[in-house]
Amino acid sequence: MRLTDAQLEQFDKDGWIFIPECFSPEEVAVLRDEGERIYAQDREEVWREASGAPRTAFAAHLYNEAFAILGRHPRLIEPLEQVFGEKVYMHQYKVNAKAKFTGDVWQWHQDYGTWHRDDGMPEPRAMNISVFLDEVYPFNGPLMLIPKSHKHGVLDAGHDTSTTSYPLWTLDNDAVEKLVEEGGLVAPTGKPGGVLMFHGNLVHGSAGNITPFPRKIVYLTLNAVSNHIRKPTRKEWIAHRDFTPIEACDDEALLRYARSHSEAAE
Repeated sequence: MRLTDAQLEQFDKDGWIFIPECFSPEEVAVLRDEGERIYAQDREEVWREASGAPRTAFAAHLYNEAFAILGRHPRLIEPLEQVFGEKVYMHQYKVNAKAKFTGDVWQWHQDYGTWHRDDGMPEPRAMNISVFLDEVYPFNGPLMLIPKSHKHGVLDAGHDTSTTSYPLWTLDNDAVEKLVEEGGLVAPTGKPGGVLMFHGNLVHGSAGNITPFPRKIVYLTLNAVSNHIRKPTRKEWIAHRDFTPIEACDDEALLRYARSHSEAAE
């Protein structure tokens, strides 16, 4: 899948694009089921909220076949190869949950700030491309983005280790307010199967979820191979050390897996 000139222009200008219904309901259903199985497991890669609800499952592509296929899917790999002009590898893989009623916040931050400070990534030539597994509404903790904030480079940030169960390099309120005055604020919403792509320096965050509607999103952090990390400080299943270029699978691979999975369950 290649991005259009209009999509590339919007990405350069605003730092993000959203592609609705990029994956079919059949493909999403098997990922949602597999995500719930992963969240039920007692393994170190699954981080939880203070309430015990799942927050994120790292490196799911290494221990789950459906997510492994998604991690090589051409609808996700090819757009980033197009933007970076070279092959990419998997820097990080997360299946983020925003549990109904108890899903906690993600503070305002830039992803590249963490990748640079904690992993030794040289340049912001990595980004997240994500897949909605549940419908994302305006009210169940959608990701909020500040358009144009990626143009400011790496911003000053403090290391917040106490607000949530996940340590994060976060921006202060004054910085966020100034960025919003300039670029505004958007919260992409849509049906399961939508794909959101945003620049590594784009400032973003999300509020808690007190609704009965869960919100699960898969995040593939793909990095240009030449930009591989130099000084990792986090565990390998958080910041991967395998810099092998990803070879995309064929476009029907996830659909075939979903259908075989459905037949096996009958």
